[in-house]
Amino acid sequence: MKVLAKTSVRGALLLTGLVLMFWSLTARSILTIEITQSLDVGMPIAIVPFGWEGTSKPPQDVSAVIEADLARSGHFRIQPKKDYLSAPHVQKDVIFKDWRRLLKTEALVIGKMRQIGPDKYRVEFRLYDVFKETQLAGYEFDVPASGLRMVAHQFSDIIFEKLTGEPGVFNTRIAYITKEGIPRRGVMFRLQVADSDGYNPITILSSAEPLMSPSWSPDGKRLAYVSFEKKRTMLFVQNVTDSTRTLIAEFKGNNSAPAWSPDGTRLALTLSKDGNAEIYVMRLADRSLTRITDNPAIDTEPAWSPDGQHIIFTSARSGGPQIFRVSAQGGTPQRLTFEGDYNARASYSADGRMLTLITRSAGIFHTAVMDLKTSALQVLTDTSLDESPSFAPNGRIILYATIVQGRGVLASVSSDGRVRQLLKLQEGDVREPAWSPFNR
Repeated sequence: MKVLAKTSVRGALLLTGLVLMFWSLTARSILTIEITQSLDVGMPIAIVPFGWEGTSKPPQDVSAVIEADLARSGHFRIQPKKDYLSAPHVQKDVIFKDWRRLLKTEALVIGKMRQIGPDKYRVEFRLYDVFKETQLAGYEFDVPASGLRMVAHQFSDIIFEKLTGEPGVFNTRIAYITKEGIPRRGVMFRLQVADSDGYNPITILSSAEPLMSPSWSPDGKRLAYVSFEKKRTMLFVQNVTDSTRTLIAEFKGNNSAPAWSPDGTRLALTLSKDGNAEIYVMRLADRSLTRITDNPAIDTEPAWSPDGQHIIFTSARSGGPQIFRVSAQGGTPQRLTFEGDYNARASYSADGRMLTLITRSAGIFHTAVMDLKTSALQVLTDTSLDESPSFAPNGRIILYATIVQGRGVLASVSSDGRVRQLLKLQEGDVREPAWSPFNR
């Protein structure tokens, strides 16, 4: 990687499981993205199609990937290409006054690609502040064809951080469960991992039985999940790049809802080994358990606060599912949600200021966010059977599962509700999303 300008970069309640069948690095289905709502707001930015030097057309349109990334973020208004007066690829060809006065553009992205080998490309981009007529960032990468999408996502992250002051999440990944086939004729479930935009999926695990609740380790290298391969729930941790997996919990009763501590040394989980579903914390080094809750109601769906000091969970102890918070060492839980008769499956934003959760209104389940300081609850979606919301690691986008036209799909919404999109499989259903941390 060559730096062309100095910049700053930083890179509901119980579960069933699976039967391990085989390991595959080849995806069967790609999630396709459909933006269903995008308000005409955000910083106006122009992304000029990259120039090209070579004997054949490059296998990936890097500028198109950047444009799609930034459009989905909810922070930018992409200027229509039909309005461009020119298509510069180098700085000397940029006429800032045209972009500033005629197109009202605040930021400009240009770039070029050059083939430097049979399967190798040099990709360069530059980001400009149009009003100040200054370069904000510029990078150059030499990559194989297979790395062009990743480079595009990295460029998007640089642009996002330079213009917003916050890290981008385009070069992160998502995990999810797919289901294909026909009941009684054969159904296959797969635990899959893909880029944040649904491309480059790989199958981590295949099963003839349902599998659910993938949870990323903080280093982004492992997934915890629940299986039912012996017709009972079992909890595993598996490396995402090979078939190595470790059995973590197979106690009598329910073993479910794994959630990693921020330091990666512990798992919060739901166990019913003592008769009732309660929250426990397991220290992975020696598998020792600490019981966190003790109540006749079902306690489940734990999630850690970013500082590791608290665990939130869903409990019916108040008469219906609500969100409670307790010290990670145990103690008396505090109820957090009071609006509505059903609030469940909560998790924290990266800064610890908000929760995303599922709330029920008039019998319909929506994805919502709650401000922990004010307890204000904001519904973000108009879909009707939402579940499993997961914050992007920068807290700006929420990924969740829902039903559209009878099929399970993934959807995302910006944390302010301005931009919504659907991620659909070509065939089959997709559920149980989990967004990876920044580490890749």
